[in-house]
Amino acid sequence: MRIIFLFCLIIMFSGVSACQPVASSKSSDPFAAFDHRPGFIDLYVNTDTNKVYAQLPEPDADGVSLRLIHTARLTAGLGSNPVGLDRGWGDSGKIIVFRRMGNKVIIEAENLTYRASPDNPLEQQAVRESFARSFIASLNIKSYKNGLTVDLTDFLQSDVLGLAQYLKDRDQGTFSIAKDRTFIDTQNVFAFPDNVEMDVFFTLSSAKPGREFSTTAANGQDATFIQHHSFVRLPDNGYTALKSDPRSGAIEHVYYDYSAPLSAPIETRLARRYRLEKDEAGKTIKPIVFYIDSGVPEPMLSALVEGAEWWKEAFTAAGYPDGYRVEILPEEAHPLDVRYNVVQWVHRQTRGWSYGGGVYDPRTGEMLKGHVNLGSLRVRQDRMIFEGLAGVENTDSGAADDPVQLALARIRQLSAHEVGHALGFAHNFAASTYDKGSVMDYPAPDIRVANGTLDFSRTYGVGVGPWDKFAATWLYKDMDAAEREALMQNAFDMGLAYVADSDARSIGTAHPLGNIWDNRADPIVGLEDAIAVRQYALDNFGLRNIQKGQAVSDLNKVLVPIYLYHRYQTAAAGKLLGGVSFNYSLKGDQRNGFEPVSSNRQRAALDAILTTLDPSFLDIDDEVLTLLNPGLVSYSIADSERELFKRTAYPVFDVTAAADTAADLTFDVLLHPQRAARMIELKRRDDNQLGFTEMLNITRQHVMQSPPSGRQNEIAKSVQARFAFALMDLSEQSQSPGVKARTDNMLRRVQTDLRAKGSGHGSWLDTKITAHLNKAAKAADPVPPAKALPPGGPIGMGLYSAHQYETCWHCETPSSE
Repeated sequence: MRIIFLFCLIIMFSGVSACQPVASSKSSDPFAAFDHRPGFIDLYVNTDTNKVYAQLPEPDADGVSLRLIHTARLTAGLGSNPVGLDRGWGDSGKIIVFRRMGNKVIIEAENLTYRASPDNPLEQQAVRESFARSFIASLNIKSYKNGLTVDLTDFLQSDVLGLAQYLKDRDQGTFSIAKDRTFIDTQNVFAFPDNVEMDVFFTLSSAKPGREFSTTAANGQDATFIQHHSFVRLPDNGYTALKSDPRSGAIEHVYYDYSAPLSAPIETRLARRYRLEKDEAGKTIKPIVFYIDSGVPEPMLSALVEGAEWWKEAFTAAGYPDGYRVEILPEEAHPLDVRYNVVQWVHRQTRGWSYGGGVYDPRTGEMLKGHVNLGSLRVRQDRMIFEGLAGVENTDSGAADDPVQLALARIRQLSAHEVGHALGFAHNFAASTYDKGSVMDYPAPDIRVANGTLDFSRTYGVGVGPWDKFAATWLYKDMDAAEREALMQNAFDMGLAYVADSDARSIGTAHPLGNIWDNRADPIVGLEDAIAVRQYALDNFGLRNIQKGQAVSDLNKVLVPIYLYHRYQTAAAGKLLGGVSFNYSLKGDQRNGFEPVSSNRQRAALDAILTTLDPSFLDIDDEVLTLLNPGLVSYSIADSERELFKRTAYPVFDVTAAADTAADLTFDVLLHPQRAARMIELKRRDDNQLGFTEMLNITRQHVMQSPPSGRQNEIAKSVQARFAFALMDLSEQSQSPGVKARTDNMLRRVQTDLRAKGSGHGSWLDTKITAHLNKAAKAADPVPPAKALPPGGPIGMGLYSAHQYETCWHCETPSSE
């Protein structure tokens, strides 16, 4: 080295520049080591350093170089249903701006929730400066030649989906980005004419992760997700936005227009839909094509295709017979590429939600990419439920009661349902009351007892229903406002009722038609059907319900959905109590006002519901109980027994604990705070109404009668205790003084009943009630919670509440599920 240094000194003093870097054709090009990938944004990718540069247009006078839609989703997820973060999970897109500021380029997320007309730039400026925008990244400029070339690497490797906070919010621990294990997958960086797609290995690490995370991730502490970025060209101005209508069942995009006339509302609601146009020959220019994940195995793949294809009929009714089709996703296509509408097959440790949504233009509501996450375990849970009802004798036989064929019938409906969300259709939870009128309802298996056996002939519907054809026509057909209104009035005349999520999903909602997982126009008849099916299945329950070679302990899993088979139909009948019929009416359509459910109907519903509290209903025969031996516990899986009734009397199956769980479900229906307050208010308006006090008295008389002797005595006492605890819960939860006063008074009457019996159980429960009524003692002696409710429902339930009825449905954004 010393010799070389002296040589350089000699050359330097001689005036020769031999030690300066020699300019070669390769080294003079700053991007010589980069692979140029031209497209909507020209990319320069260095596969050695995992760097990605983007060449942006020359900035305008405001420094804006490029405006586009950015969306992020997970190519690879966590695999935990209670936590979320599925494969395919992500956001719906936002408009971002690349803006030059000095020697940096800022990525700015526009705040399009608040807007003003472009006709008045100063008004636009006022709105823009009144509501905060977000600078989400700062990029280094690498070249000023032919515009601006910036280093995108740090932004691509950032936590754009907020995964660390998401995990923390779900009690899974505090996570940090492992920067040494976070890098761009340069083999999956693609530039196309209208979009750019990139994958990034994104590793989060925690020294003390939560149990769900630790039992799902490979090493328990680190999870390497694959975070996908899409940069999408803004659609042209050829799309016509459609104002939404609360009666239409369309998914809405809402923003606030501060330039609206003073006589008009500033809240603007747009219907979310695809752009459909015809050429001069009447053919659809760009049909909607949904691609089914080619990784789905048969026979599920064919079932998903068939279900998704049902929408062809609806688009034909809307005037676009060639406007919609279904294909298999090509193997070389990336499922998150915005050019493809995809139904993606998603695996999780336990079953859970499927959900449909996608990416849309926040300016107009125009759908750009539909994306459905379809849980793979749902179909297996459905098969198990049908084996619990029909037995396994005809599994794979193709018979009417073949559990496999029944599960495939369900997944066809699921495919149509979730694709419907991506197409722009919200739930209609009234459709089950007019003979499976929409795939956008939640379908309970419509099974009935006939001629001494189970009838599976009408279990699930086939094809879209009349509501779906109406909704597709309203949303997609080329027509003016007057024609749309005429279509709406015709739907009313046809009796196509519509009840949205907000008035159906919660157990305490009031609309008598707004129910999930229910059947029949009359929910009381539906409950009677469910009770009969449940009883038939329990009477015939045993080894016939599991496959040869299967562990007998698996009967514990099969039993849960059968024992609780009445759960959703009980909730449906409960909507009649304090129930109120109403419509999402507009001024002028003569459908205003609401109508309370008649007192007679309410009393009939209450009578039907109270049968679910009878000890004989809640008991299980010894022939079944002798088969419910415990299985091996897997400590490698978080809460491996979440699908089972709790093992309070291990190794003996505790019928009393199971009965307590079932009774708690019923009391949740009867003693919901909103229902209680509503019944008081309706009774105030009309003395002929049932009223909350009368409902409590009837329930008390049914529950507090002398317990039967023998084997059902303990069950009866457990139901009585759960009634008292449910009253205490209601008193503590309700904000209504009238509800609190009536509830506490009922507790005193229950105390009177208990003291008259003079039993040890009665004395114990009396003490609990006294503790509640004594406010000083209440905090020190809280209400004992019911045993945690096993998921049991068709698509599982959340981990975080023992009393969840259902969770959210439109869970496509990181803030939501």
